[in-house]
Amino acid sequence: MAFYVVQFLTGLASAASLFLVASGLSIIFGVTRIVNFAHGAFYMLGAYVAFTLTERFSGAFGFWGGIVVAALVVAAIGVLVEMVLLRRIYHSPELFQLLATFGLTLMVEDLVVLIWGPDDLVGRRAPGFKGAIDFFGQNIPSYDLFLIVLGPVVLGVLWLLFQRTRWGVLVRAATQDRDMVAALGVNQKWLFTSVFALGVFLAALGGALQIPRDAVNHAMDLRVIVEVFVVVVIGGLGSIIGAFVAAVLVSELNAFGILIFPKISIILVFLVMAVVLIVRPWGLFGKPEAPARRTPGLTVNPWRPLTANERLAAIAVLIVAAALPFVAGNYLLTVGSEIAIFVIFAVSLHFLMSVGGLASFGHAAYFGLGAYGVALLAKMAGLPMIVCLLLGPLLGLVGAAVFGFFAVQLSGVYFAMLTLAFAQIVWSIAFQWVSVTGGDNGILGVWPEKWAASPSHFYWLSLGIAALAVVILRIIVFSPFGFALRATRDSPLRSEAVGINGKRIQWTAFVIAGTVAGLAGALFAYLKGSVFPDNMGISLSVDALVMVLLGGVETVSGAVVGAIVYKALSIWLVSQTDLSKLVLGGFVVLIVVAFPKGIVGTLEAFMHRRRKSSSSASSPLLTSRIESAE
Repeated sequence: MAFYVVQFLTGLASAASLFLVASGLSIIFGVTRIVNFAHGAFYMLGAYVAFTLTERFSGAFGFWGGIVVAALVVAAIGVLVEMVLLRRIYHSPELFQLLATFGLTLMVEDLVVLIWGPDDLVGRRAPGFKGAIDFFGQNIPSYDLFLIVLGPVVLGVLWLLFQRTRWGVLVRAATQDRDMVAALGVNQKWLFTSVFALGVFLAALGGALQIPRDAVNHAMDLRVIVEVFVVVVIGGLGSIIGAFVAAVLVSELNAFGILIFPKISIILVFLVMAVVLIVRPWGLFGKPEAPARRTPGLTVNPWRPLTANERLAAIAVLIVAAALPFVAGNYLLTVGSEIAIFVIFAVSLHFLMSVGGLASFGHAAYFGLGAYGVALLAKMAGLPMIVCLLLGPLLGLVGAAVFGFFAVQLSGVYFAMLTLAFAQIVWSIAFQWVSVTGGDNGILGVWPEKWAASPSHFYWLSLGIAALAVVILRIIVFSPFGFALRATRDSPLRSEAVGINGKRIQWTAFVIAGTVAGLAGALFAYLKGSVFPDNMGISLSVDALVMVLLGGVETVSGAVVGAIVYKALSIWLVSQTDLSKLVLGGFVVLIVVAFPKGIVGTLEAFMHRRRKSSSSASSPLLTSRIESAE
């Protein structure tokens, strides 16, 4: 019994730091509606800065002062980021803001390695809390008891701040309806800045308080951000009490999961999140989101099929790409094959996001399922490559059909987080089901047959399938199904009124996107000759999001350009510099600021303005009539 009590108290100590970070993210998203992927980076920066300060200054004052000063320093950095970067993109699509914070995360990862080095850093023990307390033969670190007390104290301070101050009332109002707050004359600019500063301070404080417990390393940002997203969604966006309860729940599941459910300990938290979202879509303590104020039509120009000249230009580009094997070596052909595969992966997610209005954070699950489907058919059943390529993606179809049925019942960030939960469940199964998937060792020896084994032949195969996937998805976009899907995206109530079954339409689109992603995964398995659980990891899902947003989510085929630019640049940077993440992250942030509609979206807007100006110059009388009508 004493052992279980100690385990329970250890979970509570972990919950304190997790609550600090999660409450900051919940506050930021609740007010600014920014999915701040860089929140984990601020947590990591808090730990690194606190390590430096506590090592430089001795004594209890130096240690605890260093903890607080580190959180304040990182909060100041957060204010600078909000003022310089985020203020410029508050009116951009919300997912494009995710792209900016992701680029910032990449930059911070390389910066901490550049400043503090790649090795783990072990901080000193907290003065006054170096010992342990004996509890029926079990030792409880006194620092853990300090964290257990700190959590409720911080909760109480935040509750008073939000319930008893005018600033707190404005923050709660902005969480519910920020448009109405702006209509009442509140300066949203400084409200957002103050909220962002508080959220970053809490994240940095949570990271700083971890240095007596864990080693500081440059991977701790991605490790914590997943758990933080889980806590925020389970608790309910904008709810501080919900974040506290969910942090305790998640930490205790982590503490006891390995003891009670060792075979499913990794997926236990995500199973709980999935159940909570299915039963209560807005979280335990959250409130239903207000209906989004949006007008039908996301694009500057109404979407239209390609003209005859544009089709000829696309065919010409495809012919030039097909001629690459005659002038390039094996390495470039392998890179070209990988880019073609990720074009397929990106267009599958882009179809779901742009046409369906559904932003999936776990799209890599179907990519990985397609890869494992091919590997299992090739290694265990010994089927030919053609048969494997036809049947392997069906595993992605099955996964999308099952998960999509539940996911499309939700919307917004809750939909995105449920897809993330399902993806993590699939990843955990692949990681732990060693007898079938090989676990972390993966499945090796998945090589293409002789007719597709050479780099040139595999490149042509990948390019052909990529072109076919793009064409088929474009046909679907402009089919009656595509119009029904866009109607559901733009105006759910109107589409339902005319007899469109929105949920069934969205579920079908989810299945189509998952199947195409599975096809990309099947090709990727043959390209690499192996399949690992990382093929369905979070980082791959984020890469797909970046490709889509980089090309332009409000376009029809922006993902093609986004995938080519992002993948080619990332591969080239890895071979050219050790600071590839810093350069790539800077490039992503630059694209966000300079081209907030994405590369293709910006080009489309520019061409639209040119056509409009030329039309106005040639027909002044028509223009004056149009202006009079307007």
